[in-house]
Amino acid sequence: MTTSAKIREIPLTGPGAGPYGITVGPDGALWLTLVHAGEIARVGADGEPRTWPVAADSRPLIITPGPDGALWFTRSGDDRIGRITTDGEQSAVALPAGSGPCGIAAGPDGALWYAAMGADAIGRVGTGGDVTEFPLPVSGGFASMVAAGPDEAVWFTLNRANAVGRIGMDGGVTLHELPTEGAAPVGITAGVDGALWFVEIAAGQLGRITPEGRITEYPLPDRSARPHAVVADPAGGCWYTEWGGNRIGHAAPDGTIDTHDLPTPASEPHGLTVARDGTVWAALETGALARLTP
Repeated sequence: MTTSAKIREIPLTGPGAGPYGITVGPDGALWLTLVHAGEIARVGADGEPRTWPVAADSRPLIITPGPDGALWFTRSGDDRIGRITTDGEQSAVALPAGSGPCGIAAGPDGALWYAAMGADAIGRVGTGGDVTEFPLPVSGGFASMVAAGPDEAVWFTLNRANAVGRIGMDGGVTLHELPTEGAAPVGITAGVDGALWFVEIAAGQLGRITPEGRITEYPLPDRSARPHAVVADPAGGCWYTEWGGNRIGHAAPDGTIDTHDLPTPASEPHGLTVARDGTVWAALETGALARLTP
Protein backbone atom coordinates (compact mmCIF):
# COMPACT_ATOMS: atom_id res chain seq x y z
CA MET A 1 0.00 0.00 0.00
CA THR A 2 1.02 3.62 -0.41
CA THR A 3 1.62 5.38 2.90
CA SER A 4 2.56 8.87 3.93
CA ALA A 5 6.17 9.71 4.64
CA LYS A 6 8.10 12.91 4.82
CA ILE A 7 9.91 13.23 1.49
CA ARG A 8 11.82 16.36 0.59
CA GLU A 9 13.55 16.90 -2.74
CA ILE A 10 16.78 18.88 -2.74
CA PRO A 11 18.06 20.31 -6.05
CA LEU A 12 21.56 19.06 -6.77
CA THR A 13 22.47 19.52 -10.43
CA GLY A 14 21.02 20.50 -13.75
CA PRO A 15 18.79 17.91 -15.43
CA GLY A 16 21.58 16.74 -17.72
CA ALA A 17 24.11 15.69 -15.07
CA GLY A 18 22.33 12.48 -14.07
CA PRO A 19 22.72 11.68 -10.35
CA TYR A 20 22.86 7.89 -10.29
CA GLY A 21 24.77 6.04 -7.55
CA ILE A 22 24.82 7.24 -3.94
CA THR A 23 26.45 6.12 -0.70
CA VAL A 24 27.43 7.42 2.72
CA GLY A 25 31.16 8.06 2.87
CA PRO A 26 33.53 7.47 5.78
CA ASP A 27 33.21 11.21 6.51
CA GLY A 28 29.44 10.92 7.01
CA ALA A 29 28.69 12.88 3.84
CA LEU A 30 26.68 11.71 0.84
CA TRP A 31 28.77 10.81 -2.22
CA LEU A 32 27.20 10.45 -5.67
CA THR A 33 28.05 9.63 -9.24
CA LEU A 34 26.83 12.00 -11.95
CA VAL A 35 26.69 9.58 -14.85
CA HIS A 36 26.05 11.98 -17.72
CA ALA A 37 28.30 14.79 -16.48
CA GLY A 38 31.18 12.42 -15.73
CA GLU A 39 31.58 13.78 -12.20
CA ILE A 40 31.59 12.78 -8.53
CA ALA A 41 29.59 14.89 -6.07
CA ARG A 42 29.71 15.27 -2.30
CA VAL A 43 26.93 16.71 -0.14
CA GLY A 44 27.89 17.42 3.45
CA ALA A 45 25.92 18.39 6.51
CA ASP A 46 25.58 21.95 5.24
CA GLY A 47 23.69 20.68 2.19
CA GLU A 48 26.04 22.37 -0.27
CA PRO A 49 27.21 20.12 -3.12
CA ARG A 50 30.80 19.98 -4.30
CA THR A 51 31.74 18.24 -7.53
CA TRP A 52 34.89 16.85 -9.10
CA PRO A 53 35.24 16.06 -12.81
CA VAL A 54 36.34 12.50 -13.59
CA ALA A 55 36.92 12.19 -17.35
CA ALA A 56 34.97 12.74 -20.52
CA ASP A 57 32.82 9.70 -21.38
CA SER A 58 33.78 7.96 -18.12
CA ARG A 59 30.11 7.34 -17.17
CA PRO A 60 30.58 6.76 -13.43
CA LEU A 61 27.82 4.49 -12.14
CA ILE A 62 28.11 2.98 -8.65
CA ILE A 63 30.14 4.31 -5.71
CA THR A 64 31.02 2.59 -2.44
CA PRO A 65 33.23 3.13 0.61
CA GLY A 66 36.47 1.20 0.34
CA PRO A 67 38.45 -0.53 3.08
CA ASP A 68 41.11 2.20 2.87
CA GLY A 69 39.04 5.24 3.89
CA ALA A 70 38.42 6.36 0.29
CA LEU A 71 35.46 6.05 -2.08
CA TRP A 72 35.70 3.68 -5.07
CA PHE A 73 33.47 3.87 -8.14
CA THR A 74 32.93 2.18 -11.47
CA ARG A 75 33.67 4.01 -14.72
CA SER A 76 31.47 2.12 -17.17
CA GLY A 77 32.39 4.27 -20.15
CA ASP A 78 36.17 3.86 -20.12
CA ASP A 79 36.75 0.52 -18.35
CA ARG A 80 38.24 1.81 -15.11
CA ILE A 81 37.68 1.72 -11.39
CA GLY A 82 38.02 5.18 -9.88
CA ARG A 83 39.15 6.12 -6.40
CA ILE A 84 38.54 9.45 -4.67
CA THR A 85 39.63 10.45 -1.19
CA THR A 86 37.40 12.51 1.07
CA ASP A 87 39.62 15.48 0.13
CA GLY A 88 38.87 14.95 -3.57
CA GLU A 89 42.16 13.43 -4.71
CA GLN A 90 41.53 10.99 -7.56
CA SER A 91 43.24 8.01 -9.13
CA ALA A 92 42.07 5.13 -11.31
CA VAL A 93 42.78 1.49 -12.07
CA ALA A 94 42.55 0.34 -15.69
CA LEU A 95 40.53 -2.83 -16.34
CA PRO A 96 40.64 -5.21 -19.30
CA ALA A 97 39.12 -3.61 -22.39
CA GLY A 98 35.38 -4.23 -22.67
CA SER A 99 34.80 -4.86 -18.97
CA GLY A 100 32.06 -2.23 -18.69
CA PRO A 101 32.00 -2.19 -14.87
CA CYS A 102 28.69 -1.49 -13.14
CA GLY A 103 28.17 -2.55 -9.51
CA ILE A 104 31.00 -2.39 -6.96
CA ALA A 105 31.30 -3.33 -3.29
CA ALA A 106 33.98 -3.95 -0.71
CA GLY A 107 34.50 -7.67 -0.26
CA PRO A 108 35.33 -9.69 2.84
CA ASP A 109 38.98 -9.92 1.76
CA GLY A 110 39.83 -6.22 1.91
CA ALA A 111 39.50 -5.71 -1.86
CA LEU A 112 36.87 -4.15 -4.13
CA TRP A 113 34.71 -6.47 -6.23
CA TYR A 114 32.86 -5.33 -9.35
CA ALA A 115 30.44 -6.64 -11.97
CA ALA A 116 31.89 -6.58 -15.48
CA MET A 117 28.75 -6.09 -17.58
CA GLY A 118 30.51 -6.42 -20.91
CA ALA A 119 32.83 -9.31 -20.10
CA ASP A 120 30.68 -11.99 -18.41
CA ALA A 121 32.94 -11.72 -15.40
CA ILE A 122 33.19 -10.65 -11.79
CA GLY A 123 36.33 -8.68 -11.05
CA ARG A 124 38.51 -7.98 -8.03
CA VAL A 125 40.64 -4.87 -7.50
CA GLY A 126 43.07 -4.73 -4.62
CA THR A 127 43.68 -1.40 -2.94
CA GLY A 128 47.15 -1.52 -4.47
CA GLY A 129 45.67 -1.66 -7.98
CA ASP A 130 46.03 -5.35 -8.84
CA VAL A 131 43.15 -6.64 -11.02
CA THR A 132 41.75 -10.14 -11.47
CA GLU A 133 38.66 -11.00 -13.51
CA PHE A 134 36.87 -14.31 -12.93
CA PRO A 135 34.89 -15.57 -15.95
CA LEU A 136 31.28 -16.60 -15.37
CA PRO A 137 29.73 -19.78 -16.81
CA VAL A 138 27.28 -17.80 -18.98
CA SER A 139 27.40 -15.82 -22.21
CA GLY A 140 25.67 -12.44 -22.38
CA GLY A 141 24.52 -12.64 -18.76
CA PHE A 142 25.08 -8.90 -18.13
CA ALA A 143 26.50 -9.00 -14.60
CA SER A 144 24.98 -5.92 -12.99
CA MET A 145 25.31 -5.38 -9.24
CA VAL A 146 27.35 -6.92 -6.43
CA ALA A 147 27.10 -7.14 -2.65
CA ALA A 148 29.24 -8.68 0.06
CA GLY A 149 27.28 -11.58 1.49
CA PRO A 150 27.02 -12.89 5.05
CA ASP A 151 29.05 -15.97 4.13
CA GLU A 152 32.53 -14.65 3.23
CA ALA A 153 31.53 -14.42 -0.44
CA VAL A 154 30.34 -11.84 -2.95
CA TRP A 155 26.87 -12.10 -4.48
CA PHE A 156 25.80 -10.64 -7.80
CA THR A 157 22.91 -10.34 -10.23
CA LEU A 158 22.89 -11.54 -13.83
CA ASN A 159 20.31 -9.32 -15.47
CA ARG A 160 20.00 -11.16 -18.80
CA ALA A 161 20.70 -14.65 -17.47
CA ASN A 162 17.86 -14.32 -14.93
CA ALA A 163 19.99 -15.50 -12.05
CA VAL A 164 21.65 -14.51 -8.81
CA GLY A 165 25.21 -15.74 -8.35
CA ARG A 166 27.77 -16.27 -5.62
CA ILE A 167 31.52 -16.09 -6.00
CA GLY A 168 33.85 -17.31 -3.29
CA MET A 169 37.21 -15.77 -2.52
CA ASP A 170 38.79 -18.62 -4.48
CA GLY A 171 36.85 -17.63 -7.60
CA GLY A 172 34.37 -20.52 -7.42
CA VAL A 173 30.98 -19.54 -8.85
CA THR A 174 27.48 -20.84 -8.10
CA LEU A 175 24.43 -19.60 -10.00
CA HIS A 176 20.83 -19.69 -8.77
CA GLU A 177 18.15 -19.40 -11.46
CA LEU A 178 15.18 -17.26 -10.50
CA PRO A 179 11.70 -18.82 -10.31
CA THR A 180 10.14 -16.07 -12.48
CA GLU A 181 11.18 -16.22 -16.11
CA GLY A 182 12.56 -12.97 -17.52
CA ALA A 183 12.68 -11.24 -14.12
CA ALA A 184 15.91 -9.33 -15.01
CA PRO A 185 17.47 -8.83 -11.54
CA VAL A 186 19.46 -5.64 -10.92
CA GLY A 187 20.15 -4.30 -7.41
CA ILE A 188 21.24 -6.59 -4.58
CA THR A 189 22.09 -6.00 -0.91
CA ALA A 190 22.88 -8.04 2.18
CA GLY A 191 20.12 -7.85 4.77
CA VAL A 192 20.54 -7.88 8.53
CA ASP A 193 19.01 -11.34 8.83
CA GLY A 194 21.72 -13.34 7.05
CA ALA A 195 20.01 -13.34 3.64
CA LEU A 196 20.21 -11.03 0.62
CA TRP A 197 17.52 -8.90 -1.02
CA PHE A 198 17.42 -8.15 -4.74
CA VAL A 199 15.07 -6.49 -7.20
CA GLU A 200 13.55 -7.86 -10.40
CA ILE A 201 13.18 -4.86 -12.69
CA ALA A 202 11.23 -6.62 -15.46
CA ALA A 203 8.94 -8.65 -13.19
CA GLY A 204 8.04 -5.92 -10.71
CA GLN A 205 9.12 -8.02 -7.76
CA LEU A 206 11.52 -8.14 -4.85
CA GLY A 207 13.50 -11.27 -4.14
CA ARG A 208 15.20 -12.70 -1.07
CA ILE A 209 17.84 -15.41 -1.23
CA THR A 210 19.50 -17.28 1.62
CA PRO A 211 23.16 -18.32 1.49
CA GLU A 212 21.92 -21.85 0.75
CA GLY A 213 20.14 -20.59 -2.36
CA ARG A 214 16.53 -20.63 -1.18
CA ILE A 215 14.65 -17.91 -3.08
CA THR A 216 11.41 -16.13 -2.14
CA GLU A 217 9.80 -13.58 -4.44
CA TYR A 218 7.45 -10.76 -3.40
CA PRO A 219 5.29 -9.10 -6.11
CA LEU A 220 5.06 -5.32 -5.85
CA PRO A 221 1.67 -3.58 -5.71
CA ASP A 222 2.57 -2.00 -9.07
CA ARG A 223 4.10 -4.71 -11.26
CA SER A 224 5.15 -2.08 -13.81
CA ALA A 225 7.15 -0.09 -11.22
CA ARG A 226 10.58 -1.30 -12.52
CA PRO A 227 12.43 -1.58 -9.18
CA HIS A 228 16.06 -0.66 -9.68
CA ALA A 229 18.22 -0.31 -6.55
CA VAL A 230 17.93 -1.82 -3.10
CA VAL A 231 19.59 -1.23 0.26
CA ALA A 232 19.19 -3.00 3.57
CA ASP A 233 17.05 -1.45 6.26
CA PRO A 234 19.08 -1.60 9.51
CA ALA A 235 15.82 -2.41 11.31
CA GLY A 236 15.11 -5.37 9.00
CA GLY A 237 13.79 -5.70 5.46
CA CYS A 238 14.96 -3.33 2.75
CA TRP A 239 14.37 -0.05 0.92
CA TYR A 240 14.23 0.11 -2.87
CA THR A 241 13.60 2.55 -5.71
CA GLU A 242 10.81 2.26 -8.27
CA TRP A 243 12.34 3.76 -11.40
CA GLY A 244 9.16 3.37 -13.42
CA GLY A 245 6.75 4.05 -10.56
CA ASN A 246 8.41 7.23 -9.27
CA ARG A 247 8.40 5.92 -5.73
CA ILE A 248 10.60 4.74 -2.89
CA GLY A 249 9.43 1.46 -1.40
CA HIS A 250 10.03 -0.51 1.76
CA ALA A 251 9.69 -4.23 2.39
CA ALA A 252 9.35 -5.55 5.92
CA PRO A 253 11.11 -8.79 6.85
CA ASP A 254 7.93 -10.73 6.08
CA GLY A 255 7.62 -9.15 2.62
CA THR A 256 4.92 -6.61 3.49
CA ILE A 257 5.43 -3.65 1.15
CA ASP A 258 4.78 0.07 1.62
CA THR A 259 5.48 2.67 -1.05
CA HIS A 260 6.03 6.41 -0.93
CA ASP A 261 5.35 8.68 -3.90
CA LEU A 262 8.05 11.15 -4.91
CA PRO A 263 6.86 14.78 -5.15
CA THR A 264 8.09 15.44 -8.70
CA PRO A 265 6.65 13.31 -11.52
CA ALA A 266 9.05 11.21 -13.61
CA SER A 267 12.05 11.99 -11.40
CA GLU A 268 13.79 8.67 -12.27
CA PRO A 269 14.99 7.41 -8.87
CA HIS A 270 18.07 5.24 -9.10
CA GLY A 271 20.52 4.55 -6.27
CA LEU A 272 19.67 4.94 -2.60
CA THR A 273 21.37 4.72 0.77
CA VAL A 274 20.49 4.89 4.45
CA ALA A 275 22.30 7.60 6.42
CA ARG A 276 23.59 7.21 9.95
CA ASP A 277 20.48 8.92 11.37
CA GLY A 278 18.15 6.44 9.62
CA THR A 279 16.99 8.77 6.86
CA VAL A 280 16.82 7.35 3.35
CA TRP A 281 18.39 9.21 0.44
CA ALA A 282 17.78 8.52 -3.24
CA ALA A 283 19.52 9.90 -6.31
CA LEU A 284 17.06 11.26 -8.86
CA GLU A 285 18.45 11.22 -12.39
CA THR A 286 16.54 14.40 -13.23
CA GLY A 287 18.93 16.32 -10.95
CA ALA A 288 17.91 16.14 -7.29
CA LEU A 289 18.21 14.21 -4.08
CA ALA A 290 15.18 12.79 -2.30
CA ARG A 291 15.29 12.64 1.50
CA LEU A 292 12.79 10.31 3.13
CA THR A 293 12.23 10.33 6.88
CA PRO A 294 10.56 7.02 7.84
